[in-house]
Amino acid sequence: MKVLVVGSGGREHAICWKFAQSPNVEKIYCAPRNGGISQVAQNVNISVEDFKGLAGFVKENNIDFTFVGPEVPLSLGIVDYFKENGLKIIGPSKDGARLESSKIYSKEFMNKYGIHTAQYNSFSNIESALKFLANWQENKKVVVKADGLAAGKGVYVCNGREDAINAVKQMMNEKALGNAGANVIIEDYIDGPELSYLIFTDGKTYSLMPASQDHKRINDNDEGPNTGGMGAYAPAPLATNELNKKVEDTIIKKVIDGIKSEELDYKGVLYVGVIMNGSIPYVLEFNCRFGDPETQTVLPLLDTDFVDICEAILNTNLADLKISWKKEFSVCVVLASGGYPGSFKKGFEINGLENIRDAMVFHAGTKLENGKFVTSGGRVLGVVSTSPDIKSAIDKVYSNVSMINFDGVHYRKDIGWRALNGKQN
Repeated sequence: MKVLVVGSGGREHAICWKFAQSPNVEKIYCAPRNGGISQVAQNVNISVEDFKGLAGFVKENNIDFTFVGPEVPLSLGIVDYFKENGLKIIGPSKDGARLESSKIYSKEFMNKYGIHTAQYNSFSNIESALKFLANWQENKKVVVKADGLAAGKGVYVCNGREDAINAVKQMMNEKALGNAGANVIIEDYIDGPELSYLIFTDGKTYSLMPASQDHKRINDNDEGPNTGGMGAYAPAPLATNELNKKVEDTIIKKVIDGIKSEELDYKGVLYVGVIMNGSIPYVLEFNCRFGDPETQTVLPLLDTDFVDICEAILNTNLADLKISWKKEFSVCVVLASGGYPGSFKKGFEINGLENIRDAMVFHAGTKLENGKFVTSGGRVLGVVSTSPDIKSAIDKVYSNVSMINFDGVHYRKDIGWRALNGKQN
């Protein structure tokens, strides 16, 4: 069997790595590539937005199916294009991907199907947004979100009215996020622990993966600006059997019912970002694909052949497949370039990868130049370790992280601290 993975980050490296473990896979291709993915797949220099080029490559190489990693090609309709050309592909259609590509659509969907989410107002012009904020309490926290895709940078948690006004001006007036901020949502701030729930779905039913907790802030103690994610661990102790059932009953089952009612073509992975509002789980956001770095954290725990899951999704018989997970904890620590999530320099040689023991290293922002790996992005590497208990998993991953170095390297020293200390708030 031949597989094409679309994307070039740490998530796609983890997906390729998992496919490589299947005895049913003889060849893995990845487009457009990064330095480390070449260790498990053949890199293909085709853009994620070049649907014609990707489809042509699939046909020429007799590839059995394609797995889409990032949100942009999904939002642009890669699944629709492939299916129109008779090609098998895993991911939602363009309409299905609107659950992620439009925050306003997502909110309307949740309201329609009775899914708990923060109270909000949406705005298509800056005058009405600023008029709304003029009546906001001066020091009351509020969240401003870009409606469109913003590579994980479209959410501003504001400490009060002035912060929120500045956020709206940055998005709608200064175009800090480009077209993604042309429309905005202003919603109530909820103060509670967060969880990341990932599910496999064939559009009719679903299978839950172990819940994880991401660390969005750049610095220890959850300080500094938000990032795409500085690390994660799974399964999160907060996600008890009782809470998981509550999330399934009040969120996930309703989402699947909504997908069926709206007749959305959705075969793939759904990410549900959950925040606890007291004892009630609320939805922060949907992603219509694997999360990053949650993918790097969760996939090492998967016991079932990944190809079997993909085939069950494609054949709409996921309900017939029992998916098994290892009884272990997994911890991922992201190594980032100095300056990220702001401006940063590239091209620094990465040293120490040869010293890694009993851990996985997933490349996100790397290039292979003259036989050496160099930095080429904000988030550079994700180091992952698993162990039967959370403390040893954390100790093991940081022991390996300490072996790696490049100029300006930055990583959090406290990934998994909530689980380690028994604190969830």
